[in-house]
Amino acid sequence: MNEILSDNAAGVMTITLNRIDKKNAITAAMYGALADALAQAEADTSVRAIVLQGHETVFCAGNDIADFLDNPPATPESPVFRFLRAISTCAKPLLAGVCGPAVGIGTTLLFHCDLVYAGDNAAFSMPFVNLGLCPEAASSILAPQLMGYQRAAAALLLGEPFMAEAALEMGLISRIVPPGEVNALAQQQARKLASKPLSALVATKRLMKQAQASAIAQRIAEEGVIFGRMLSEPAAREAFGAFMDKRKPDFSGAC
Repeated sequence: MNEILSDNAAGVMTITLNRIDKKNAITAAMYGALADALAQAEADTSVRAIVLQGHETVFCAGNDIADFLDNPPATPESPVFRFLRAISTCAKPLLAGVCGPAVGIGTTLLFHCDLVYAGDNAAFSMPFVNLGLCPEAASSILAPQLMGYQRAAAALLLGEPFMAEAALEMGLISRIVPPGEVNALAQQQARKLASKPLSALVATKRLMKQAQASAIAQRIAEEGVIFGRMLSEPAAREAFGAFMDKRKPDFSGAC
């Protein structure tokens, strides 16, 4: 079974995380597939909007830690960095449907989405510090901007999770609906966007985002260097070892 599914219909490219048995924990191969799918959606002139979705019980449990340790991002062309560049520079409207846990990258990728619809079972967390790591995906800029410094500090320094209602209040998500309705709502909204002129959609998104585009790219690179260094340090190795011992044989991630 493919762990990343993509489908193009009615002007909407739908990209689905499809590793439910591992709670959609992302491997290096999945990052590469996600980056490729986003690139395909950008290049295809028939695509006017993109939807990223998971299952109604889980969106993404973060990185697959066992795979992450075996395939650490060593260069700018590593799959994870290809994905982060693709999602942070995506020119077309990008929507997400989120149900259940959204851990680590499962939350930080949402800062780059234009519209996010969540189930009332959605739970967000960014527990990087708990694993001896720093934030990624430019979340060290975007979380304080969106959430306010104090709430961002609780999420990033304490690693405290927050539920859908809090995410709605701080502007991370657009609407809360029952889990069984989330992906359908994302599709409905994406098709509304797909009915509009693509040039107008792209220009409007670019104008909203261009003021900090270079800062986002620079921060992703800076976070990546620090993250990579910290990944090999004793604190992270010890935290990963304890996490995997606790979670065996399921190596779904938390970063």
